[in-house]
Amino acid sequence: MSAMTNAAPQPLAPRPRGGIVQSVTDSLVVAKRNLIRMTRIPEIVIFGLIQPIMFVVLFSYVFGGALVVNGSTNAGQYREFLMAGIFAQTVTFATAGAGAGIADDMHKGLIDRFRSLPMARGAVLTGRTIADLVQTALTLVVLAAVALLVGWRTHENIGKVLGGFGLLLLLGYAFSWIGALIGLTVRTPEAATSGGLVWLFPVTFISNAFVPTATMAGWLQPIAEWNPFSATVQACRVLFGNPGVSPSDAWPMQHPVWASLLWSLVIFALFRTLAVRKYRSAAA
Repeated sequence: MSAMTNAAPQPLAPRPRGGIVQSVTDSLVVAKRNLIRMTRIPEIVIFGLIQPIMFVVLFSYVFGGALVVNGSTNAGQYREFLMAGIFAQTVTFATAGAGAGIADDMHKGLIDRFRSLPMARGAVLTGRTIADLVQTALTLVVLAAVALLVGWRTHENIGKVLGGFGLLLLLGYAFSWIGALIGLTVRTPEAATSGGLVWLFPVTFISNAFVPTATMAGWLQPIAEWNPFSATVQACRVLFGNPGVSPSDAWPMQHPVWASLLWSLVIFALFRTLAVRKYRSAAA
């Protein structure tokens, strides 16, 4: 009896975490790891900022006086027309970086180390895409400041403006899962970068981002108008109060905010499923 009384109480075993709780926790740990890595390699952030700033300056001052918006070649009006397209292009081009980062981790064997840990399978990809989303948000802040310097202005209330940036980040996050799938499919980071950019150029340029779709060939106009990228650009112009052109009868152009939201959610659901399935099959 005495021995039983004096025995030290055994610590209670920790309660197992639920699947969702563990997935969220593991994803945040991986996201933190990637964010710390970005701070230690500032070139990633710096070069990620240079390209969109160059696009703003070049399109504003080189093409601004030559392109017609609503029958006018006013450069200031074109800058306001342009910026929604530049913002959307910036968040989608981050896809290539996400794919290259995952391919690099695969190439170095880091993904294999994660697989050996008792963590949620999808957490590696979710954490990576969350970290990329944070970097994209910081890029948008800097880009918006540069746009203000070259003459871009918003003409709606702060709620609508923030809603426009929210749609941009949602589109960027959805597209980052396409990059994740590419990064898991190819063998090298170089291939992931090339593969990530090949499809982005037609998506961004066959759209209403830089020129009105009415100026395109007749067979190309429906493709541009139903492009998810175009829906987000049009939604941002509406929410920012920036000049645009009279929308066509295509549903995404008549209801751009809803179209942008639906397109982003569909892309996210589809490609997250495919990317996680690819990750699991590679781990098997």
